[in-house]
Amino acid sequence: MSESSGMGDGGCLDETIVYAKIHPAIGIARVGNSREPDGFYLGPQVVDPAPLPAETYRDSTGALKREVAQFRIYGYDGAGRVVRELCMDADTEIRWTVELANHKAAWYNFELALDIPEAASAPPSTRRNASVKDRSSLSITPGPRSIAAPGARGDDYHFTGGSCFGLPVPLGELRTDDHGRLLVFGGQGKSASRDGQPPTTFANNDGWYDDTSDGPVSAILHLHGRPIAVAPAWVVVAPPNYGPQQKSVRTMHALMNDLAIQAGQLPPPTRPSFQHDLLPIFKAMCDLQWMNAGFAAGFGYGMPQYFLDPSYLAKLSQPGDTYAELRRTVATAFRNPSDEDASQKPWPWIYGDAMNLPMPPIPRAMNSLTPTQLSLLQNWAEGHFIADYDPHCPSPQQIEQVPLAEQPAMLDRAALEFCLADAFHPGCEMTWPVRHATMYQEPYRWRHRAKNDPEPDYGSTLTPAEATSYNGPLYGQFPGSITRWMAIPWQTDTASCRSGYDPSYDPYLPTFWPARVPNQVLTEANYQKVIDPSLCREERLAAFNARFDWDNTLGVGYPQQLATMIDHFDQQGLVLVQPGVADDPDFPPQMQVADRGGATMTDEERLETDREMRRVARLGTPKPQ
Repeated sequence: MSESSGMGDGGCLDETIVYAKIHPAIGIARVGNSREPDGFYLGPQVVDPAPLPAETYRDSTGALKREVAQFRIYGYDGAGRVVRELCMDADTEIRWTVELANHKAAWYNFELALDIPEAASAPPSTRRNASVKDRSSLSITPGPRSIAAPGARGDDYHFTGGSCFGLPVPLGELRTDDHGRLLVFGGQGKSASRDGQPPTTFANNDGWYDDTSDGPVSAILHLHGRPIAVAPAWVVVAPPNYGPQQKSVRTMHALMNDLAIQAGQLPPPTRPSFQHDLLPIFKAMCDLQWMNAGFAAGFGYGMPQYFLDPSYLAKLSQPGDTYAELRRTVATAFRNPSDEDASQKPWPWIYGDAMNLPMPPIPRAMNSLTPTQLSLLQNWAEGHFIADYDPHCPSPQQIEQVPLAEQPAMLDRAALEFCLADAFHPGCEMTWPVRHATMYQEPYRWRHRAKNDPEPDYGSTLTPAEATSYNGPLYGQFPGSITRWMAIPWQTDTASCRSGYDPSYDPYLPTFWPARVPNQVLTEANYQKVIDPSLCREERLAAFNARFDWDNTLGVGYPQQLATMIDHFDQQGLVLVQPGVADDPDFPPQMQVADRGGATMTDEERLETDREMRRVARLGTPKPQ
């Protein structure tokens, strides 16, 4: 066996292990409505995973499979070096324990992020389901589950027994693989109302529940009979990922990395690597062409700012003075909050926490890169970077291809690279509390609240001062404390995520969460035209540049769209990688195509839907402050 396998090694290697850690430190699972026994797939474990076939994500009925979070344990020596992965075997006993919970219905309404200046003048957040006296009846708390054998599965490991409004709500299950690695399954996307009332808004629907959740992941470890302390982790059960290959321009990993640097937990980078620090930013901008028509026009294949064009990349990655001004113009095109620029025009074209209609003249109305990312761009612009661009540089396609010493960090990063740090309004997987250093015991690893130290009752309202106070909710975390800030149910927020809220400015830009919730997509019908050499060039070009509304499958009218997303969220298209056209100046060798949809709403239908959204929600837009 190889040393990294963790099986049969024993002996002197194990004597050097003084502590262990669970990785990823924050794992991501996602709900899915497949009922097939093997209706699941593992979440990303490397930062650039290979595209997976369509059957990875849907079962034989077309239902969405659940994304499962896999956790591993690594042993460390006294100097903090990785010794090996620890799996269940004759010499290694592992008892995993996970506790999932959902407190959404018992928490406070989301109006806007409570840590931004605009929150200070806004009314305090009031309780959801405020008329319910027994607040505990609103929390789904099935209690912990433990698992201690390889290849284990069964009813004993299901998170059943929890309820909301007296209605049973299962939250998922645990399994282990043949090596004893932990598999955490979330719920199956079940959301419902206790009394059959329809949802009315994007975030706060009283009487509703869903089966997302989160909670701590811990382990008791004995190695050759010797107890080893294990640093615990966390799992977040989030909505589905409708763009499995997409990353945001500012990922959750980028946000948490910057947070650790600002808190002094990690050293600040000085000379960025073009390959590993800068290219991912440019690539994300270009890849959003498959999710939003505005990004397709601005950064799509063949467009002037298509960073991935080989000749353009050669200039961007070249050191020295020859292309210094090009580097500077690209770097300064990104929004910098320190400039106090309230324009929608700087990059990236993504709404921010304080977005509203009409757009308020404040920088927080639009999103920006992290201070660390902006600093790296500035260093690059000045020529202080590592010119290591290699278009043929192999990227590991699975975690086993990563050197042992780098596997824990890779697992930590990969899980967060596919989470969004776009507008926290409220967000996709998690929201604004995670940008506070008080949440963390070390980079990417949250503090756990002791069971004998319960969180205080904040009363009927929650103010920004209370939310950010020393005894507030931004310190030790407990089961369900991460997802409680999110929309209830999650489907209403996903159905409300749009782009181009002010069509007089642009019908497609800015956008909310295009990497997870597409706006306009390349349809299967148009894709077939693009790759058909028998068609004339003009028809193929027209098909390639056409984008259709991703949400057209939801129907017309805001109430109808919310209801359809709740009952049929699997009918929304997944944007998946397909072969393109090789050696063609007009078409890329790879494309991303939606596997559902194909029609678009008429202008009249869109206007009627927008009017209905405003009328029903009684807000300027479906997702304003």
